[in-house]
Amino acid sequence: MRPLDERVGASTPSKVPAADQTLAILSHLAAQRGPVPAATIAQALELPRSTVYHLLAVMAERGFVVHLPEERRYGLGVSAFELSSGFSRQQPLARLGRPLVAALVDRLGESGHLAVLHGRDVLYLVEERAPRRPSLVTDVGVRLPAHLTATGRAMLAELPPAQLRALYPDRAAFATRHPSPEADAAEWTYGRLKRVLAEVRLRGWAAEDGEVTPGLASVGAPVVDHLGWPAAAIAVTYSNESPDETADAAATGVLDAAAELSRRIRGTR
Repeated sequence: MRPLDERVGASTPSKVPAADQTLAILSHLAAQRGPVPAATIAQALELPRSTVYHLLAVMAERGFVVHLPEERRYGLGVSAFELSSGFSRQQPLARLGRPLVAALVDRLGESGHLAVLHGRDVLYLVEERAPRRPSLVTDVGVRLPAHLTATGRAMLAELPPAQLRALYPDRAAFATRHPSPEADAAEWTYGRLKRVLAEVRLRGWAAEDGEVTPGLASVGAPVVDHLGWPAAAIAVTYSNESPDETADAAATGVLDAAAELSRRIRGTR
């Protein structure tokens, strides 16, 4: 049986085992798709059931877990959500990603950005403009339809099929940026989206050409968290008349930057 310190990633034995056990339980709950029984937690973490029940009771009192008596299961509580909200308010993704995007822009001489998925939109957190490059519609705080953008496609490709289908239940879910919304929206279907995302998964990066701004193309790569879910995406935008070498360098650049940001947030890649 492995010591608890190994299971929670500590390199030396903890002087506060209860703290390690509490954090291990919270981390385990955060990794589940739904509430789980206490016995399952004890078995997964190789902890005594009595210890798990005691710690769950304390965390329930503080609001970090919630007990579902009818289901005999435990899930994350409101206090845990407040912690995640605090994480978002401090903008660690933007802080960690900005120097990577800036270095990418300096190296390629093209504009770059970092965005997160928000429903069916992407929300831009970081925008780095390259000198003497065309102005972009993307900027910090701007939202765009995810299925039209390289960052959005990169993140959508990482979602499970059920989650993707929930986001796009019908054709009305496909927003457009073109002058003829009725005509363009009719071109997008769930089947088309699945084909586009299958290509993204095959390549490892996403692309769009003129679908956000005529004359400009973008490539993007996903940043994944410790559960393998898309936490963000990094993209580069350039003229669609640029030589193939520009597109190739941009694709390599966003893949490298996204992999590094995934590593910095302890993602699975």
